[in-house]
Order: sequence, then structure tokens, then C-alpha cells
Amino acid sequence: MMLHSICRLCSACCPVEVLTERGQFISAKRKSVLPKKRQLNCPKLNSAADIIYSPERLLKPLIKNSNRRFRESSWDEAMDIIAERLLFSKKEYGPRSVCWLRGMAADWGAPWDYVNRLMNAYGSPNSIGNGSICFVGRDFAHTSVYGAMTIPQTRESKCILIWGKNDKDTAPNAAENILLAKENGAKLIVVDPIKTRFAQMADLWLQIRPAHDGLLAMAIIHEIIHNSLYDTDFVDKYTVGFDDLKKTAERYTAERVAKDVWLDAELIKETARLYTSVKPACIVDGNGLDMQLETFDATRAVAMLRALSGNLDIIGGDHIPETVPHRNLQLRERLPASAEPITSAYLLFNTFHAGWGNQVQSCVIDAILDEKPYPLKTLIVQSGNPAVTFMDAHRAERALEKVEFLAVIDMFMNRTAEKADVILPAGSCFEHTQLNRAFIRSSPVKIQEQVIAPVGESRPNWHIIFDLARRIGLEKEFPWQTAEEAIDYQLEPSGITVAMLREHPEGIMAKPVRYRKYETNGFMTPSGKVEFSSELLKEHGHNEVPFSNGHQENPISFMDEPDQYPVLGMSGDRDMRFVNSQFRFIPSLLQRERGCMVDIHPEEALKHKISTGDWVQVETPRGHIQMKARISDLLREGTIRIAWGWGDYNPDYSLNRLTDDNRRNPVIGTASGRNFMCRIKKL
Repeated sequence: MMLHSICRLCSACCPVEVLTERGQFISAKRKSVLPKKRQLNCPKLNSAADIIYSPERLLKPLIKNSNRRFRESSWDEAMDIIAERLLFSKKEYGPRSVCWLRGMAADWGAPWDYVNRLMNAYGSPNSIGNGSICFVGRDFAHTSVYGAMTIPQTRESKCILIWGKNDKDTAPNAAENILLAKENGAKLIVVDPIKTRFAQMADLWLQIRPAHDGLLAMAIIHEIIHNSLYDTDFVDKYTVGFDDLKKTAERYTAERVAKDVWLDAELIKETARLYTSVKPACIVDGNGLDMQLETFDATRAVAMLRALSGNLDIIGGDHIPETVPHRNLQLRERLPASAEPITSAYLLFNTFHAGWGNQVQSCVIDAILDEKPYPLKTLIVQSGNPAVTFMDAHRAERALEKVEFLAVIDMFMNRTAEKADVILPAGSCFEHTQLNRAFIRSSPVKIQEQVIAPVGESRPNWHIIFDLARRIGLEKEFPWQTAEEAIDYQLEPSGITVAMLREHPEGIMAKPVRYRKYETNGFMTPSGKVEFSSELLKEHGHNEVPFSNGHQENPISFMDEPDQYPVLGMSGDRDMRFVNSQFRFIPSLLQRERGCMVDIHPEEALKHKISTGDWVQVETPRGHIQMKARISDLLREGTIRIAWGWGDYNPDYSLNRLTDDNRRNPVIGTASGRNFMCRIKKL
């Protein structure tokens, strides 16, 4: 039987056709815009059956007994233990002593809304996501400039600027759209310190110094303004703060910035000319801008390029989506005013969007270890692995060992789950129906459809959350018996139902796609216009214009000891076989640790007498790791790139044992985890 669904093995949310036989998952193929022979391959999807039926799957609840060993249990016993702990914590310490920490593996759609609904009704403001290091910080930066995060219209674009993203290794559908545009004559500009496959195809490749994206963006802004390359009509009618931006940008000329960003001044100027002269143009920004101390201002500056060039909300430019009409399920209004979250230092970030909630995950570690701003006693980790994925992993491990009670919801045992008191086995994306955030954010609306029954005794995330809510007395808040009932309730304002979506797997348009909405509606900012200068940020003590208070002298961790740590380390690369720390125990994906390497420039390798295949040690003030070396000319001399996400497979490979979490961005709480100074030696 062939069924339609959405693959959520990663965050790309690709529509797929799934083949099942007698209730068993056989295979799945992605729906593509390209002919079969030209379609990009997704190894995860090819190995979906291996993931679903892996012998490593958690298929029964586990409880840690008195001798710290796990034993299998019934669902009732495991859920009762967690429910009793929540009720105990509420009585003994207050509800805010409980935190629910969400990773990316369970999607950011309705399940995130269900978690917030449970926690807010329970009385705790501490449902915490990972958005300070991935996507949501950039979303806030976009929103602060023009009220929403844009969606690049790559297929219709004539000039595509890719900034810190490599969709060929992360989002095949998006990559195929770029390839189509390139085949149709679109110009391609790539900003990336690594020679990615898109960089090799580019008309202009800017091999930027890591963590200096903001400087480059400001230099391009200056070049556009100084040479009157901007859309004067749009700027005059629909923006505020242009003079303030112009004044700030004067400090960031291409000549002044070139040395710091490791680029030729003329290349910066050529980029400004090409981007503004070929229309329509769009910008694809990505995780390369995340995990930096200056992520927020850097992304704001990149966002302002869209407005200066007049490419906002036009066909082939950067579309401002219209949210699908839906109910906000989160019940944030139920929280008392005194219930400040552990992320209270990041007020604007917490509240900029009605659905994102609190996203500064480092605060979880602070609250457990340092008990600041107050102590956390109970932690539920859903579809995450902070022992490996959090910066300064040693510190995260100490926190997981200190917290009084830890429950984990996941498909597989991982380094975090090993420290848990209770583990609940979650279903895969093919084992439950849910509404993805991507299809709430904009039309068309599509449904992620359950195609097989849950394997073993695993359960869907929605089922676990609903059941736990009822066990702690929240029956009225969770009246739904199925995911379909909850989705129908959430989508009721749109008039769309699950039954309708099943009849139309291609999706249903909640609203017709409209462009240039700002001409009648303005922008969803305090001023109603694009804000090159933000009064709201200024009122809260932040830069009203990006980098108006200057660029940080040390945006890369451990730059203050150049003699001890002379090499610039980068995290990467994203491997299509895996997602963060997941799936490295699947033999068809693992391929004998292929890709678990430290990439070293030939000149840097020569200094240390290192050859491909040699074991090397990389060290920072936070710790050290050991991996095999690979000589590569994809990066610059003086830099290395370390494979990321392998710490669950082997702690000696855990890159986050090198990264720092002390200094954080004052707006979104992001630390410098992507780039750090280090030293390397041959073993």
C-alpha cells in the first residue's frame, strides 16, 4: 500500500510516499520537483526501515532501580512515577522547580504546543527549547526588522545569496529548488568559510572568517548605501531609521573590514553590486549564522539587506508568510505574573512570538548547577541529548547528574537517557499523526500521517503528553483522545480538518499567497515599517542599529590566549546520514565511522607532520577530543573543521567537550559554540 505523509527524520519536513505491506514499513521516497535521475539522495530516508526496526530501539518503559540499573516496566508504573514526581515537586518546591527541555527530534509543531499547554496549566514557565542555538534566534532577528521570518523564493529568483547554509546536506527539497534556479540562469553568491558544493558552483564565493558575518553584512550595507544601490522608493515609504543605519555603516567600509573578515575589499563591493543589480533576489540564511556570540545583530544586518534591495515580499524575493489561522493552545495566560522562567534575563526573546516560548537552553544548566535564578529539581528531556549537544558538555553532564529527578522521552538510549530515572520509548515520525510547525507557519497546510502502528510498546509524543497531563489533574485541559481531535481543534479557525487534509495530501491553501502585503497592511513591527533602527531594542539596553556599539574584539571563544590556542576550530560538517547526535548506531548509516574526522588544511597539517588517517588530539581550556585526521583544501590555512554530533557514539569524539558556554549574547543567550581557538597535536 502506498501512503502519503511527511518525513520528520530531520527538520526539512519533506513530503513522502511510503510503501507498506501488511502493516510493516517497507520504504519511502521523497516527492521531488526534479526527474528521478536528477533527484538528490537522502540516506536517512533510504534507511528509514533500519531506523524504525533497529534492535537499538527503546520499545518498553525503563525504570532505574536502587542499584542504578534499568528494568523494564509497564506504562502505568512509569507514568505514575513521573506524575507523582511532578505533584511532589509542585508541593515541596513549587511548580517552577520543574523543567521540560525539548530537543529538535520531535518537531516544532503541535507537540511543542502540547508541552507548553501542560507546563503552563501545571504552573511552570519552564518549557525550554533549543532555539537559542538553532533557528529561533534568527527568527527573532528577522522579526525585529520586518515582523516575521521570511521564506526565500529560490525557484523564481534571479540571484540567490546563500549565507551560512548548505541545503545539499540538510534539506534536499530546498537544494533542488536552488539547482533549478541556477540551471535557469540565476546568479549564485555563497558566504561560507567552507568550500561547499554550492560554493563550488557560485558566481561569487566569499570564504569568510568564521564568526565575522556581521562585519561583512555591515560592509555590504555600507557599499549599497554609499553608492546609492538601494531601492530608494521602498526605503523612503516603508522603513524607519535609515539615517541611523547609514551613520553606523560608515564605520564598516569594505577597506576597513576586509582584513578582519579575511576577504578582499573588491570582492565585498562586487557582492553588493551583483546582489542589488539582479532582481528578483533572495537570501537563504542558515545555521552558519547560529551559535555565535553575535548571531542576533549579524542576522539583523543580513535581514536589512533584503529591505535595502527592495526584495521583501515579492515573487522571487523573500516572501513574508501569512500564518494559517489556528488556535494558540499554549495557555500562557494561565501562568501567574510572578512565575518568571529561568530564562527571565532574555525577556524580549521569550515574548517576541506567541508560539515560540522560552528558548535559552543554557539556563537549564545554570538553574541546576548554580541554582540561578532559582533551582530546578525535576527535569524532563524530550527528544534531546544535552549530555552531547549542549556547549561545555562536561558542565551539562554534571547538571544531569545533580538534578534530583530526570525523565527522558526518546526512541533510543543515549548519553542523557543513561542518567535518567525513567525512560519512555517514543514512536518515530511514521508512527503517529501530527501537525508540523512548517505547515502552521504558512500555506499549504499538510498533515504528517501515521502510516504504521507504533513498534513494540513505544508511543507517540502526543499520547505521552496527554496521558501525563491527565495523571496530574489536567483532564479538562486535555480532553482529546486522539491527535486528530486535537489538530481539528487547533485548526478550526482555518476551516481545515484532518479529514480534508487526508483527501488532499498535496496540501490545502488556508489563504491565497499574496505579495507586497506591506503596501496595504504595513509590517508587523512596533512602527508598522521595516526597522533599521529599533526603539524597542534600545529601550531594553540593546543596539538600536546592528553593531552600533561596535563589533566584539573576541567573538570567537578562547581568543585571548593565541600562543596556547593558535588554531581556529569550527564545528561541522552536517552529514545527511545523521541529525545532530541521532542515528549513529544504524549500521547502514554509520558505515564504519565514515566522516568522523578532523579536517585540516594541508599547510596546517605540514606544520604538525599530520597525514590523513593519523590520530590527533584537539584541545581547548574546556577539554580535549581525539579523532582521525583528514587533509582537506576545503578550508583555510590556520583552521580545522571537526565532525559534530559523534559524542553519543563515542565520548572521545564529543566536540562539545571543547566549546564554551560562559559568554552569551545579551539578547538571545547564544554562546560561541560553532567557533573556538584550539591546539592540535598528532598522537
